[in-house]
Amino acid sequence: MKKLSLILFITFFAVLSAKEIKAQANWEAGIRFGDDFSIEATIPLGIAPRLHPAVYITDRFGIGGYFDWMFALNKGPEGLKFYPGLGPELFFEYDFAFHIAGDFGVEYSFDFPLTIGFDWRPGFEVTEGFDFKARNWGFSARFRFGEGVSFKKVD
Repeated sequence: MKKLSLILFITFFAVLSAKEIKAQANWEAGIRFGDDFSIEATIPLGIAPRLHPAVYITDRFGIGGYFDWMFALNKGPEGLKFYPGLGPELFFEYDFAFHIAGDFGVEYSFDFPLTIGFDWRPGFEVTEGFDFKARNWGFSARFRFGEGVSFKKVD
């Protein structure tokens, strides 16, 4: 189990440092406080969809990867975005746990390279029955790298 967690951890950071991902501007990296503390990133896959990986390091070590779809209000502030998402979570506490989790949140991107957000990641634990977990609320602060891919409101 330790080998699997090490392989997944190395793969996660190898993906973040790949040249193809570095070439995509406007990805973010930061931290998330709340029920679970995590180091996270956002990687744009286009104008609206993105990959939102997280490494949980509080009372349990885990990796999550969420596919988020970004929305904005037509009459709202330019930097305000809402997103629903979905993805797997793998936890390596004392034994292995696999969750299918949602990722629902709101975030604001300032004119300077900072994005703050609030989200909720409810999930179903699959490994020991199909148990619903409603916790995992969090506040995030991420540094934004580059401005190549920007989120625009659709009129």
